[in-house]
Amino acid sequence: MFPKIKIDLHGIRENTTRVCDKCKSIGIDVTAITKVFLADENIAECLVTGGTTALGDSRIENLKNLGCFNMEKWLVRIPMESEIEDVIKYSDVSLNSEIKTIRLLNKEAYKQDTTHKVILMADLGDLREGYFSTDDLLSDVDKVLQMKNIELYGIGTNLTCFGAIIPRPETLQKLVKIKERIENDFDIELKVVSGGNSSSYTLVDRGEMIDGINSLRLGEVILLGNETSYGTPVEGLHHDNFILEAQIVELKEKPSVPIGEIGIDAFGNKPEFVNKGTMKRAIIAVGKQDVRIDGMTPVDSDIEILGASSDHTILDLTNVNKIYKLGDTVSFKLDYGATLAAMTSKYVDKEYID
Repeated sequence: MFPKIKIDLHGIRENTTRVCDKCKSIGIDVTAITKVFLADENIAECLVTGGTTALGDSRIENLKNLGCFNMEKWLVRIPMESEIEDVIKYSDVSLNSEIKTIRLLNKEAYKQDTTHKVILMADLGDLREGYFSTDDLLSDVDKVLQMKNIELYGIGTNLTCFGAIIPRPETLQKLVKIKERIENDFDIELKVVSGGNSSSYTLVDRGEMIDGINSLRLGEVILLGNETSYGTPVEGLHHDNFILEAQIVELKEKPSVPIGEIGIDAFGNKPEFVNKGTMKRAIIAVGKQDVRIDGMTPVDSDIEILGASSDHTILDLTNVNKIYKLGDTVSFKLDYGATLAAMTSKYVDKEYID
């Protein structure tokens, strides 16, 4: 059935091995993030065999799918109060920045007769999650250490996802100094210093990662082969592990500019059109409900995407050398956002290639 996304398990496995080996060579463990593919067991298996030391996800629903893998499970989104019971039940580690939430985790861990590991997040300027004040963080360290069913596992940070702040050695050095201050002030040893996501892998790839960072949470660089500081492909990795295929349902010659008064489209936008004369247009049966159209790149570089509604995408085939027929399929490479949307959509079938 179409649309479908073809998933190259071999490419994902090789990317995992290459990324994990490079990280391990400088003392960094990798928590591989599974949220893009909803913790699909077939893909998660590639991450495990490829050498990741832990699996992480932002959704408890996805972590439930990973119980067959005997390794640490990380919840990488700050826990909601409404999911505390499941956080303890399905994750070994969670990222936190609110002492009230950690107290709830401690209480629930006591009920379940277990110990839960927490990583306190420090905001180093990206302005997403984390303590912006080091003094506030240190104050909560003291409180966490008094909890009997919570282990202060380490500290971490997140960069690039919200504020698009590029990881720099001097930025991550601040995280290491916070770790050293905690250890000195409280006479403890923190096991984990988690220095970010695929944007921080750029420092690993360039040989610029600082000492003291011993953990990264990596998704896109493994799955798509891209570093996320500048959005560029990493040399030596596979970049086409997810290919979307959609079927042509209409193929006709039509004007390039709509006829009549132009208002707003189905999504509240007023479109603009360039008059290119009559063009050969194809409609494929995939739309904004299935995938992020802006994140699709036709494998056939002569094809131009003109736009999309919720269920249809319009293509310009005027300058294409290949002869496309009704019922043929068109293939697209996907960026991170498009992969996330397509893998999440229940309307997109999946085909595994190994």
